[in-house]
Amino acid sequence: MVFKRLLGSLGVGGPTVDTVLDPGAALPGGPLSGQVHLKGGSTDFDIEHIALELVARVEAEHEEGESEGGIAFERFTVAGGFRLTEGEERTVPFTVTLPWETPVTELHGQALGIVLGVRTELAVAGAKDKGDLDPLAVRPLPAQEAVLQALGQLGFGFKSADLEYGRIHGTGQTLPFYQEIELTPAPQYAHAVNEIEVTFLAHPGGMEVVLEADKRGGPFSGGHDTLTRFAVGHQDVRDWNTEVDGWVRQLVEHRAAYGAPAPYGQPSPYDGGYAHKDDYGHHHGEHHDGHRSGPGMGTAIAAGAAGLAVGVAGGMVAAEVVDEIGDAFEDEDEGEGDEG
Repeated sequence: MVFKRLLGSLGVGGPTVDTVLDPGAALPGGPLSGQVHLKGGSTDFDIEHIALELVARVEAEHEEGESEGGIAFERFTVAGGFRLTEGEERTVPFTVTLPWETPVTELHGQALGIVLGVRTELAVAGAKDKGDLDPLAVRPLPAQEAVLQALGQLGFGFKSADLEYGRIHGTGQTLPFYQEIELTPAPQYAHAVNEIEVTFLAHPGGMEVVLEADKRGGPFSGGHDTLTRFAVGHQDVRDWNTEVDGWVRQLVEHRAAYGAPAPYGQPSPYDGGYAHKDDYGHHHGEHHDGHRSGPGMGTAIAAGAAGLAVGVAGGMVAAEVVDEIGDAFEDEDEGEGDEG
């Protein structure tokens, strides 16, 4: 076991920490387990708390353009109130529950380009240090996978995925950002749309599926975006290909600016059956072309019988993901104090 030295406020001679997550991808709304390994420093230390933060690299659009950075979207205190003696080695097991809206980072075991991490904070004698950062892998829920598989079988292909800072009004969204999975259109829809974007907003009773179409303009009109949403249960058994094709047809054929009531599937538990994205600059009549940065961008994707085939050429390996998360959160950490 190699312990990662804590930098910054705890200094040389302080305790070291290494968090190891249990192998395998977690599920949104499901358990995340692992162990925090501590090693005592050059003297005894009182450990006030050990906390885990879920962090994500998120994109934001604003008047000056686009930027990306780190955001912590959940926090768990897993231990504290004990003395770590000089040189002592101690292991703290933990199991926490991920938020239902935790983004999906992989599909069929292949990375989508979403950067998530678990950051460990160790508080000792009033000083805090976030010195251990581990990549977090999350696979789709069964209903999410069923929808994506249906889209793949209908001929849609994976283009890219990212996290957008902002809210989708008219939904039950709880996190300050949402995930967009961008798809190239199936041949039967290529004349009408440039791409389809899918957002899943899961909750204990099921999930909302928000679909957005970047519609092609005609000779006398410009292109525009349309959004609509549908509700499904976690254990629903449906003819998903027919169901999802009906959703896409409704989306493509609808001419209003921001979606329409959804007769397919269950009525949404939230108001109206429409959706409107408010993410600081786009989805207001002007589409956001050319700003995706995931490793799957620009790769050739085949949509096979198993669903969306995610051929991510040059995808990030675990070590690179850690580095990228660290880069994304560097500015945030520099601006943080020791409060909270």
